[in-house]
Amino acid sequence: MTFNEIISGDVPVLVDFSAEWCGPCKMMVPILDQVKEQLGDDVKIIKIDTDRNQSLAMHFNIKGVPTLMIFKGGDLKWRQSGVIDANSLVSQIRMIN
Repeated sequence: MTFNEIISGDVPVLVDFSAEWCGPCKMMVPILDQVKEQLGDDVKIIKIDTDRNQSLAMHFNIKGVPTLMIFKGGDLKWRQSGVIDANSLVSQIRMIN
């Protein structure tokens, strides 16, 4: 399944653009787990390693990691760089859904 196919569904998709060497990116792992725990099937969460997917990172103009984006129906609905807490992410996803 391609990236475009994944983000084109009816369920919001939270995309975490991150990198192996990034400390704040590692902080996002338990936060994303909390989001998934709270929302279950109401959200898809995918991680994109910017070092391994440079063309995708360039396409979305990723300047820093982590950068989080929420897509629904193929459209970018929300974007923010930096660490964000689980409750804020859940609120954003619920507003989009």
